Amino acid sequence: MEGNIKNSQNLKKPLSIKVYDKLYKMIMDGVFPAESQLPSEPELAKLLGVSRMTLRQSLALLQDDGLVKNIHGKGNFITKSKNESVQPGLESLGNPIHKCHSETIDEVEFSFRLDLESDYTQKVLKRKMSAVVAIERWYKSEERVVAYAFTFMAIETVSELGLDLQDEKQLLNVLEDDVYRIANHATIAIKRSTAGNAPTQKYRIFDEEHCDLIVESVYLNEKYPLVYNKFYIPKRFSRLRINASK
Repeated sequence: MEGNIKNSQNLKKPLSIKVYDKLYKMIMDGVFPAESQLPSEPELAKLLGVSRMTLRQSLALLQDDGLVKNIHGKGNFITKSKNESVQPGLESLGNPIHKCHSETIDEVEFSFRLDLESDYTQKVLKRKMSAVVAIERWYKSEERVVAYAFTFMAIETVSELGLDLQDEKQLLNVLEDDVYRIANHATIAIKRSTAGNAPTQKYRIFDEEHCDLIVESVYLNEKYPLVYNKFYIPKRFSRLRINASK
């Protein structure tokens, strides 16, 4: 046992972790303010006296922590400062985009269509229906599309909730807020997907290969869900959080 302890004491902290610690302190001390752009990789590597490979490893750790975000073709930026301790996570009912996205959503564009039911919609909505409402939402931040959602809702649910499909504001409010207010519970699965850039969609939402996919069924009762949602968040914007407690 003593030999193992001695060996562990002789291990050196990896250089990438040392650089991470230094950058973390610089960010916390305001050397690099919130929303500012970091120097280019060559400049920053020279400033810190390390290789670009080591720097990239350190930046990747900062991205995992949500302190730095990389914008393709532009560089690395310090994220907006938030009080991490009070941010709700997926443990509570509410739109996942507003809890798990690093950007401030200032506009939601949406459209819908009526489809015939299928084996798939029967499976995810757990009921037979005369028709299904298929809804697409594009979440924007400063005119950029930064997330996407696809929703199925049975036409019977539209009637049960007293919705008017011609009232777009009402429908959007229900999807974004009201459905969570009246719901009793939801089931959530988290996956990795490339489908957010399917060619049939109106916008291309990310340049990376993957995005985080949150699959959500929101229930008012135990029989069937009110809505079945798929939320696509580009990896660089994703801040998945679960505040666990006993």
